[in-house]
Amino acid sequence: MPLDKITVENVNHPGQTARVNAAKYAAMRTAMLAFLAQQQQPADYQTIREGVKPLLPGRIFPGGATAGWWIKTVQLDLEAKRILSRTTDKPLRFHLNAELEDG
Repeated sequence: MPLDKITVENVNHPGQTARVNAAKYAAMRTAMLAFLAQQQQPADYQTIREGVKPLLPGRIFPGGATAGWWIKTVQLDLEAKRILSRTTDKPLRFHLNAELEDG
């Protein structure tokens, strides 16, 4: 397996996986987890998008290019891994699960 790819899951399609760029995934995952850990309330997509932008390495996401796609990819993967949860109201908002926040 090439080292530059990582396998991700999709909470909406259990058992189905995809291979994506490992560096972009890792950078977005780190940014999202850091941003969401600072939030007192669940955050909607737009808030996450604006919040992670300054946390992303410019060499991987120049000018925030393709950040939206990567936010969604990481969000779905983290939900499948039960690291992240969504609210049931609209617009959807996301938060870290308590176990991760505590440890």
